[in-house]
Amino acid sequence: MKGLMLQAKWEPRPDYKPSAWEQETGKAITGSSIWRYPELKVQEVATPTIKPDEVLIKVKACGICGSDIHFYETDEQGYILYPGLTKFPAILGHEFSGQIVEVGSAVKDFEVGDMVTAEEMIWCGYCVPCRNGFPNHCTNLEEIGFTINGALAEYIAIGAKYCWKLNALMDLYQDEDKVYEAGATVEPSCVAYNGIFERGGGFRPGAYVVVYGTGPIGLAATAECKAAGAAKVIAFEVSAPRRELAKAMGADYVFDPREVVPHEVVMDLTDGEGADFHIEAAGAPQLTVPEMEKSLAINGKIVQIGRAAQRVPMYLETFQVRRSQFFGAQGHSGHATFPNVIRMMASGLMDTTKMITSRYDLDHAVEAIKKASERVDGKVMVKV
Repeated sequence: MKGLMLQAKWEPRPDYKPSAWEQETGKAITGSSIWRYPELKVQEVATPTIKPDEVLIKVKACGICGSDIHFYETDEQGYILYPGLTKFPAILGHEFSGQIVEVGSAVKDFEVGDMVTAEEMIWCGYCVPCRNGFPNHCTNLEEIGFTINGALAEYIAIGAKYCWKLNALMDLYQDEDKVYEAGATVEPSCVAYNGIFERGGGFRPGAYVVVYGTGPIGLAATAECKAAGAAKVIAFEVSAPRRELAKAMGADYVFDPREVVPHEVVMDLTDGEGADFHIEAAGAPQLTVPEMEKSLAINGKIVQIGRAAQRVPMYLETFQVRRSQFFGAQGHSGHATFPNVIRMMASGLMDTTKMITSRYDLDHAVEAIKKASERVDGKVMVKV
């Protein structure tokens, strides 16, 4: 089969000493400090075989994520930009949907022909964080497209316990191709949902919400917040096409943060009260968090979803005086996140297919990542 393989050189930065665990496992905890000179190429690889508890999925659609862009882009020294857990070589791709073509002997809940998506976080289920209900922070975590082979390929083998059926979407779309496209947006939508409703604790209907950055995660967050009853969703985005997408996904107001002072806009639109919920989906907290601090409502919340490997100065006095909270969010697993997002989509509360703006075939997957790196698209989709 064909797959988009990433090769990179293990060459830790001079000021980064890999831990004994990193050296033993070959996994980098901070990928941007170890992996150098990435090479992406669509190539022939062996079709995966499944274990008794796995299913084999024929991939139908796979979205390009910001992390894929951070594998493609490098700094001036040639290091990848993605700051998280990684192990290469690996096939990229983790936002996907497909059809089950084979089931393992121990699989009971799925059958050949099922339309499914799957989690990207391959949690073990038996470490202390997993047993305590925190699968996104699994001690033995693997991630498809990051540490093990992903879905920018013709087939992927994955544990059945990570899969979720998309059958309910067929009642809405009445078209398999549309279902698979929508299904490939479930994973990033779940990342947004986990940040807003699980980690951040959500908000009461009628709240004021601000979204910084309307890439795919920010677009999904916008739709989810509007569906959840936000009175006003205010978005900030530097890309003009993405600003239009934000409006299509439910934003009431959208601004270019370079042309306005964000906190002043937020305070004006909230009659001086500030916003109840702030979502950092831009991956630029050094720019966004200071603006959020200046526009926090009493008991306001900030949730960090965008990834950024840098420290951010924060004036904690503001959080004390305004009874405010800051939450970190990672992943999407557990807490009924996947079924809830699929239900929201199937009910028509949000239509994530609106964010799909470019489509490529698998042979042109590298070009798809290059296109996504221009940061003007909503979601770039690879159709397999």
